[in-house]
Amino acid sequence: MRVLIVEDDLEASRAMAKGLTEAGHECSAAPDGEAGLAAAAADRFDVLIVDRMMPRLDGVAMVERLRAAGDQTPVLFLSALGEIHDRVSGLNAGGDDYLVKPYAFAELIARVEALARRRETGSVQTLLKVGDLEMDLLGREVRRAGRSIDLQPREFQLLEFLMRNAGQSVTRTMLLEKVWEYHFDPQTNVIDVHISRLRAKIDKGFEHPMLQTVRGAGYRLEA
Repeated sequence: MRVLIVEDDLEASRAMAKGLTEAGHECSAAPDGEAGLAAAAADRFDVLIVDRMMPRLDGVAMVERLRAAGDQTPVLFLSALGEIHDRVSGLNAGGDDYLVKPYAFAELIARVEALARRRETGSVQTLLKVGDLEMDLLGREVRRAGRSIDLQPREFQLLEFLMRNAGQSVTRTMLLEKVWEYHFDPQTNVIDVHISRLRAKIDKGFEHPMLQTVRGAGYRLEA
């Protein structure tokens, strides 16, 4: 996957590029919105990571010009501005996702890869629903029967994978590869711990438990 990072903070840009490269992705960088527009016009990228506040041309104006030119490359906004109206204005400008600083790097990678997958399938799915459990991928919110559920980034990734495979048994190997990006078993109880925490959050207080253990197979989310 090819990623363009448009960020005026050189240190932050280098850190993002390093982490994304280590995750197997190819990165280019631009120091401001004007340079970002030029780079996006000159080459093809799978995802753009765009800082909102930059000199010469801010991120919102850059994306508005990008969309006006017909470029539909998925855009992830990064910003310290995290109020609802800030996120809404970024999404209305043409952004596909919005991540507030400071952020967990694992979540950044997960969101970038999710945007790339949506582009590959030709559809942008922003809401997952299994029974009375709902996940808003843009707002990063989870609700069950209208009740808000607070999840940590890894728990969110885990639940997203389970919801995308609802009704099917998922193995430890699948979870390690798709959620933790391990291609080997580290022989730890990390999955059991996260499943236990997730089960307590989405099932506690509800009559019907959704997250089930499938003996000898793994786990399954059932409506």
